[in-house]
Amino acid sequence: MIAQRVGIRALRQAAVKPNALFMTQNLPRLALATNATSLQISRGASTQKISQSEAQSILASQRLRRPVSPHLTTYDYSQTWFGASIWTRITGQALSTSLYAFSIAYLVAPLTGWHVESATLAEAAASLPPVVKTGLKMVVAWPFFFHFSNGIRHLVWDFAVGFKKQTIQQTSYLVLGASIVGTLSAVFLL
Repeated sequence: MIAQRVGIRALRQAAVKPNALFMTQNLPRLALATNATSLQISRGASTQKISQSEAQSILASQRLRRPVSPHLTTYDYSQTWFGASIWTRITGQALSTSLYAFSIAYLVAPLTGWHVESATLAEAAASLPPVVKTGLKMVVAWPFFFHFSNGIRHLVWDFAVGFKKQTIQQTSYLVLGASIVGTLSAVFLL
């Protein structure tokens, strides 16, 4: 708005002085030579000095009157709270953390005397009871299959397909089902 006023003011002054239009060094001067009162905005605000404790009490009362926006009761927690998106982040973080932890342990094993060789790990896994083996397989397999399934869902979204709310909910349940089926098949068939 102000830029338009400045430009119009410069053109009006150039219309009064036609030769000034061709002098490019005069255009900025003409644009700034406006009436200062026409561009000023007056506000009826006043300030007063208050103590620190008064300022804190005013701030506390203002915070109490503020609305909680967006209101917490409007959320559909099944879709926004612990939905497939956050679980993808959680499972990805778990998978990468376990990969880095094992890699670091494997690298420092010769220095510390740990035995992290494949034969040692296979022997340790074979000595576990079947219930513990099944539980460990599930703990390792479910994050992988969930992250994999939801990654495919996100790749489909990259093609701009499936953004309706109903489709998002359906694919969320599909991802959960696929991850459970994949986990159970990996645990009991491998």
